[in-house]
Amino acid sequence: MSLKDIATNGGPPVVSFEFSPPKTAEAEEQLWRAIRRLEPLQPSFVSVTYGAGGSTRDRTHATVKRIVEETTLKPAAHLTCVAHPRREIEEIVRGYWDAGVRHIVALRGDMPNMEGPYQAHPVGYASTPEMIEGIRKIAPFEISVSAYPECHPDSKSLEHDIELLKRKVEAGASRALTQFCFDHDAIARFRDGAARAGINVPIAPGLIPTTNIKGISRMAAKAGASIPEWVAGLYDGLDNDPDARRIIAATVLADQVEQLRARGFDQFHFYTLNQADLTFAACRLLGIQARAA
Repeated sequence: MSLKDIATNGGPPVVSFEFSPPKTAEAEEQLWRAIRRLEPLQPSFVSVTYGAGGSTRDRTHATVKRIVEETTLKPAAHLTCVAHPRREIEEIVRGYWDAGVRHIVALRGDMPNMEGPYQAHPVGYASTPEMIEGIRKIAPFEISVSAYPECHPDSKSLEHDIELLKRKVEAGASRALTQFCFDHDAIARFRDGAARAGINVPIAPGLIPTTNIKGISRMAAKAGASIPEWVAGLYDGLDNDPDARRIIAATVLADQVEQLRARGFDQFHFYTLNQADLTFAACRLLGIQARAA
């Protein structure tokens, strides 16, 4: 598909962006540069992640609260049920509502330090569907959840993943955000399987910049995702050429969206890694115009 085709292909898609809470003062400056850079693109929402075992809870809350107070963006706070008692999660949820947050990304989460298999907290929520039901009892949040087109690493099968997604939707989820995936047909098959199972909420493919292909490969190995040889091969010999890697990464992002649009998708979730330029460039290639706040 040519750039002309991309620029004139039925109008721009709906996009959302994910950020990570900062761990240092320098990282906080980078995060807010990214937020300000992407804000004029007017995404449908932006999400702020939660560390393994809820390790960044306070930083997530502070970041989301500042987005509410200082930007025109609509933030969604990640919330995990791992390692937290039910009462503590309910306090967090009420705190988000009081801070003006109206959207939560509800996740099971990983164990602290990502060590060992998942174990529910003895007095916590046993599963994501159960936590969603608890959130719904507190306030009418919009709730997004995760989905895994290539199967969650802890799952018995893809069919099990689809059944779990159905339970999340029945509990009150209104959108699914997929793990990043480079197999466009796998994402389409997952969506079609979900539809056959009676799941009728939007499924937004997750997309991630591949500039640091080695780092993305490590993330993929932990998340049950795969990196095709053709993607990895684009970066051969470019370890010391960051400019070329950035150009390739933006092009890969734009190409993924167009391939997925051809398969019927119209919503996309960008894992920005707090690096705005690549996501901004890909969105411009897709015809998304920056607008004054």
